[in-house]
Amino acid sequence: MKKPRLSSHHLGWFKSSRQLDHDDITVVDSEMLKRAVGAAALGNAMEWFDFGVYGYIAVTLSKVFFPDNDASISLIATLATFSIAFLIRPIGGAIFGPLGDRYGRQKVLAATMISMALGTFAIGLIPSYASIGIWAPILLLCARLVQGFSTGGEYGGAATFIAEYSTDRRRGLMGSWLEFGTLAGYVAGASVVTLLQLGLGEEAMLSWGWRIPFLIAAPLGLLGLYARVRLEETPSFKAYAAESEKREHARPGWRYLFAVHWRQLVKCVGLVLVFNVTDYMLLAYIPSYMTVSLGYAESKGLILIIVVMILMMPINIVGGLLSDRIGRRPMIVGASAALLILSIPCFHLIQSHSDGLIFLGLMLLGVTLAGFTSSMPSTLPALFYTPIRYTALSVAFNLSVSLFGGTTPLLMAWLVRKTSYLDLPAWYLMGAAFIGIVTMLTVRETAGMPLRGSPPAVGSPEEAKDLLQSGTAVTVDPAPPPVA
Repeated sequence: MKKPRLSSHHLGWFKSSRQLDHDDITVVDSEMLKRAVGAAALGNAMEWFDFGVYGYIAVTLSKVFFPDNDASISLIATLATFSIAFLIRPIGGAIFGPLGDRYGRQKVLAATMISMALGTFAIGLIPSYASIGIWAPILLLCARLVQGFSTGGEYGGAATFIAEYSTDRRRGLMGSWLEFGTLAGYVAGASVVTLLQLGLGEEAMLSWGWRIPFLIAAPLGLLGLYARVRLEETPSFKAYAAESEKREHARPGWRYLFAVHWRQLVKCVGLVLVFNVTDYMLLAYIPSYMTVSLGYAESKGLILIIVVMILMMPINIVGGLLSDRIGRRPMIVGASAALLILSIPCFHLIQSHSDGLIFLGLMLLGVTLAGFTSSMPSTLPALFYTPIRYTALSVAFNLSVSLFGGTTPLLMAWLVRKTSYLDLPAWYLMGAAFIGIVTMLTVRETAGMPLRGSPPAVGSPEEAKDLLQSGTAVTVDPAPPPVA
């Protein structure tokens, strides 16, 4: 394969030479932006509602689908079913991503919403192992594969959708609402499970109560679908589609993606690694770690982590605002450094069996995680050009999640059981933090700048006028660089 050539007029607005004119600037409709952010966040909430339910009810599910005299083995089998669905996520991303780049983000996001809701709802209908034997875990695995396939197109599309709708100055704030939806969905799922466990008791939960959280997915999915079908396509994609049709540009394919953007793909994988290892460690693994490995009361541990997530929600929005002010790099490098320093102290606090100290350890990890959740939704889409943004982000994101993030609960449960070394998860976090620091130092700052290959986006005609008067130079050409 010949080395790709990038013509100078494709390198982005900041490399161009002509002056901006009025037609170059996108003035974002504030009402449509709010609806776009809300619809994207709702879909992410739906995805993480399932994760919250599964993570918090894992001990119960292990008894329903994988009965065994050793509770640790049953839990590992349940977490394996949770993790194995991540293997199909890159396939979902590889299918939904190109569809989103060819036909539009809005249509594909509506499709992912439907399939996610169906997969979650189906789990609530599966008979137990006591009723149908081995077919119970097989059907559970099938439902998880449907979820994994659909979520493969969810985050990349939702982050792309918000980033392309947002103004350049407020992209960090708008993107932070995506992870606000993540936390809201997880809190909702975890809260439903906790309330059911407290209200029904163990016998009723094992008999039928565990089904309720999964069956809730149907109305939530319909609500999310309604919100998404009412949206318009993003301004960046519409500009690209119109320009491509006018100039008869060929749509970029896989060769273009890997030949031109391989460095950006590697950077995306590294950033997603530290982001998701921290995410799944705190939100999916630690509830089970506290119960199985530390012998901490299950209901108390669940309540503590729910409180941490509730407190993280406003912190996440503040972090989004801060990333617009000081930049993405200081936020992500700072969060990675904090993780590197605080991981072992936090796990020692969690192991203390003192409610107050456990909460402090969890909260410190939660604040560190908020440094990633508030900044990544605006950082990751900015790595790629409009024509391949959905595909590239979906492929790199899901590959990293599948290899590192989603496997974290299973890997940690297995290693802790084998080694009995309770600090091992902290060392895993520290390794991820080191990768995060090294990766982010190679990523240029994008706060306040247009997305690659997109025109400047502002929030009002007055802001557009100020930008014109500033004499900024720009080439607005959303076509991809040629591959030769």
